[in-house]
Amino acid sequence: MTLVEKLGLAALHRLDPERAHDLSIRALELGLAPVHGTSVTSARLRTRLAGMDLPNPIGLAAGYDKNARVVAPLMRGGFGFIEVGAATPRPQPGNEKPRLFRLRDQQAIINRFGFNNEGADKIGQRLAARPKGIPVGLNLGANKDSVDRAEDFVSVLETAGVSADFVTVNVSSPNTEKLRDLQGADALSALLGRVIASRDALSRRIPVFVKIAPDLTDAELSQIAAVARNLLLDGIIATNTTLSREGITGPHATQTGGLSGRPLFQRSTRVLALLHRDLQGKVPLIGVGGISFVDDVWEKLRAGATAVQIYSAMIYQGLSLAPRLAQQLDERLEQARITLPELIGSGAGKWI
Repeated sequence: MTLVEKLGLAALHRLDPERAHDLSIRALELGLAPVHGTSVTSARLRTRLAGMDLPNPIGLAAGYDKNARVVAPLMRGGFGFIEVGAATPRPQPGNEKPRLFRLRDQQAIINRFGFNNEGADKIGQRLAARPKGIPVGLNLGANKDSVDRAEDFVSVLETAGVSADFVTVNVSSPNTEKLRDLQGADALSALLGRVIASRDALSRRIPVFVKIAPDLTDAELSQIAAVARNLLLDGIIATNTTLSREGITGPHATQTGGLSGRPLFQRSTRVLALLHRDLQGKVPLIGVGGISFVDDVWEKLRAGATAVQIYSAMIYQGLSLAPRLAQQLDERLEQARITLPELIGSGAGKWI
């Protein structure tokens, strides 16, 4: 990190976490936050994910730019792809504050935002106005008071999906009551079938991903893999935040919500490896959870991920983390004399 970024992070960490998050978005809007300028890329780093060409496999997870306010600067942040949202059909404020907590000792955060966003119409308009560049995806959510969650996902896709390069069906946020019930095989198959049918009616074809929880059993993961194969799903993002508090201590350890950051790494990487075993390369995987260093990226890829996404670690390491990881991955691939396709899944067995 540069001195400016270190000082900026130190100042932000003196503030309430949600206030700090909002200020970081505002700084990007005003051009005050340091960004890399271009995507880090090389022949070694370039990869293909669900038909999309990525300059590198380091992506930004949904949740940071919920309302697609800073898509343009983030596209210049060194990422290979980014994801915004989650968007719901109607705007909603989310859960009561405070709802975001730093666990500095564990390099983790707990959030219970509850899909706070400005709604699919406004988010779709911002996506449509973005510049050309790296792929930008949209995370699909459901309103808290919805009587038909599946219809909400379809509604967001029809409203804003055509302006994105991919969409993610988020059935794994722990902060919307009973949302995770949609991960059951029958419910998930019906939901994704409706979303895919809606996608097929769009003016252009975009990949459909599903984002799952890390708290599923091995049997449940196998069922999800079967659904993904049967529906020819374009990808699975593994994983969202966890409800587990195993090994977590400190003043915020008992807060409700989803835990992300370093403590999630082991659990989420094992989920990746299990899905890789069951899918046998038929559905690409995107690894998320606990990535802070290039070693973590390396292990996610070895466990079966085609690409990865980061977010929580940026709270502690800044926006320079993405280009730093990409550059270090490029150097490591060169030193190991291995290609990304050769690396992907090569170490999945150790996690099972």
